[in-house]
Amino acid sequence: QVQLVESGGGLVQARGSLRLSCAASGRIFSSYAMGWFRQAPGKEREFVASSDWTGGATYYGDSVKGRFTISRDNAKNTVYLQMNSLKPEDTAVYYCAADIVTASDFPYSDLRYWGQGTQVTVSS
Repeated sequence: QVQLVESGGGLVQARGSLRLSCAASGRIFSSYAMGWFRQAPGKEREFVASSDWTGGATYYGDSVKGRFTISRDNAKNTVYLQMNSLKPEDTAVYYCAADIVTASDFPYSDLRYWGQGTQVTVSS
């Protein structure tokens, strides 16, 4: 089993920045991709970003490209999401996820492990 715990959410003004963290524990293996999804009220869950174990392969949703950066510290089993130039439409609950898939398949896979989510609210 893998446990994921997100942190770093909060309230920020538009054009501001936040960094989310997701700490993994349990049977986390080097073949695990990790990444982020988000879900706003009344909307479907949306892929945000994913990274392979090495951090060398990363993928982003179209709405966050150029503004968000995913990175990971494998020594700490932690993945980060640096969010810059935030917009009110980025307001959502952000979920960390992990599974043994490629980073490119991550958005489309039935992922087994999820965190509890962290709220990000961007005010205009």
